[in-house]
Amino acid sequence: MIWVVFGMVKFGIEFVPQEAYWKTIYYAIQAEKRGFDNLWITDHYNNRNVYVTLTAAAIYTKKIVLGPGVTNPYLINPVMTAQSIASLDELAPGRVVLGIGAGDKTTLAATGVEMRKPLTAVVETIEIFRRMMERKRVTFEGQVFKAMGTKFNFKPKGQIPIYVGAQGPKMLETAGRIGDGVLINASHPKDVDYAVGRIKKGVSEAGKKLTDVDVTAYTSFSVHKQEEKAAKAAVPVVAFIVAGSPNVILERHDVDLKKADKIRGALKAGDFGQAFGSVSPEMIEAFSVCGTPDLCIEKIDRLLKAGISQFVVGSPIGPNVRKSIDLISETIIPHFKK
Repeated sequence: MIWVVFGMVKFGIEFVPQEAYWKTIYYAIQAEKRGFDNLWITDHYNNRNVYVTLTAAAIYTKKIVLGPGVTNPYLINPVMTAQSIASLDELAPGRVVLGIGAGDKTTLAATGVEMRKPLTAVVETIEIFRRMMERKRVTFEGQVFKAMGTKFNFKPKGQIPIYVGAQGPKMLETAGRIGDGVLINASHPKDVDYAVGRIKKGVSEAGKKLTDVDVTAYTSFSVHKQEEKAAKAAVPVVAFIVAGSPNVILERHDVDLKKADKIRGALKAGDFGQAFGSVSPEMIEAFSVCGTPDLCIEKIDRLLKAGISQFVVGSPIGPNVRKSIDLISETIIPHFKK
């Protein structure tokens, strides 16, 4: 399958279901009308349920492709993920994808769940998922998961595209090898260049071409006509990204490790003022696509040259979500879809 048609990039949008469901669905309807191709809903236990939100979005939209971005195999068993996605695909046939990743260590720790063998867990989840979609009885005994003769009492419509959320080298290579798409959790050309290099290795090992895989930059994004307002909206998200980034990535962007530790400590203590106040312009540049529409166009163009085929507008989107969606559709998307 070829993901970029006539050189045009696909645009996705991510929503975190923190607010009342009707607000998220309003934004989803708006995004579809405004020309976005993909809708991604995050899956964290402390927000509203991802599949309830996706179901409502599927009912109130007609063509936008949708899925979790991303779910994990630790809190939700692979068989249950297959059940949920197959059921959603009945509701919105041909419009559903699965976004799967290892999950967030901090979030999992809060639930008392151990992130055991993350690479193996994701690979086994995909294996079980695909077998379940083949409408056969699945017997599988892996290192992390087992399926002892599981089978649906209904018939899934068919295979669902699988996007693997990846950041580390092995996960990126694996995503390129076995995924239909890769969700790169990065906003800067340095990180995307590195990721695409690893994905290409996996793609090559599988005997595929890079154009067979939807290489997706899953970014922290903020746009406003005034650059300062766009940057201010991005600060909280960037603070959490810095706190969760391994030192090797921070060093790639010359981020002071002591400053990063300061942000981590402040967030852990619940001192958000201190954490957000410690975010530097360099951190915003490294971990977000942020600024005026023209500036965002320049940054997206650099990511396209690195090899992506879908650009995801992720949280916070901008100081005002509704106005930012309109601004993106009026000034940014037309630039890439002339």
